[in-house]
Amino acid sequence: MKLKGFILTGIAAIMMAACGKYDPRLAQYMVQGERLYNLNCSNCHQADGKGFGLLYPPLANADFLKGNKDSVICIIRNGMSGPVTVNGQIYDQAMPGNEKLTDLEIAEILTYIYVTWEGEDEATDVNMVRAGAGRCGS
Repeated sequence: MKLKGFILTGIAAIMMAACGKYDPRLAQYMVQGERLYNLNCSNCHQADGKGFGLLYPPLANADFLKGNKDSVICIIRNGMSGPVTVNGQIYDQAMPGNEKLTDLEIAEILTYIYVTWEGEDEATDVNMVRAGAGRCGS
């Protein structure tokens, strides 16, 4: 897994440098984000982001992620229960919150998820996480 993250980050850095758009923060967030994702998320959502059968929804190519980053911030921080529909499939397995994660760590995880599976090309700003977390209904 470490080699994959290193290679992915290296490829992203080369591509961005070739386009004149290298962001060292993005490279750092990708490395840390993958590590944190593997520690906190991959057990259920799997390392490839494809989810776990009908129990846990996918993150890879998940329609739920599009335009929903504030909600994803709240879910990572506070968890969720009740049904959620992802790519037309209903999932009803509770997700525990990760209140121990800092705003920076959540920004790194979001960067990894959104760059890897949503095609974003920039790091999620920690201030966005802080603002999004402030809008969470506890």
